[in-house]
Amino acid sequence: MFELILGGARSGKSHFAEQRALQSGLEVIYIATATAGDAEMAARIAHHQQHRPTHWKTVETPLYLAKTLQTYAHPQACLLVDCLTLWLNNCLFDEAVCWETQRQLLLAEIAQLPGRQILVSNEVGQGIVPLGAVSRQFVDESGRLHQALASLADRVFFVVAGLPQVLKGT
Repeated sequence: MFELILGGARSGKSHFAEQRALQSGLEVIYIATATAGDAEMAARIAHHQQHRPTHWKTVETPLYLAKTLQTYAHPQACLLVDCLTLWLNNCLFDEAVCWETQRQLLLAEIAQLPGRQILVSNEVGQGIVPLGAVSRQFVDESGRLHQALASLADRVFFVVAGLPQVLKGT
């Protein structure tokens, strides 16, 4: 089963995803896509680490997400990916990585994986259209990725103020 959890910054989406992973009763493998480029981001990463159960395995995967999912997925595992927009950012701005290839690999792999997958992502497309070309590209690619994943997902949630809203599935 594959779930997509969307929400804005500090919406409660990661906490909700972690609760769903805990409730799965499966071995949880936390796939972290963030990189600590500055002190503020390092603090955010540390905050997330402190709130995760210590028995969860953590795999840091800033770029090659589909390969990591394929490696760790098994019927008794719940793979929790947090978060897709950081992964998108990493792929878009790493000249050695082709974003379109990584996107296609993820879309081809996600629905076939054994076990359970919970993917978390920031919804960034509800504001005004950004002025800069790079920002517009990021928002556009994020929206396209979310649409494609939502069409494949068994369940889709949107979290606002800590309250999950079911968009797809039961």
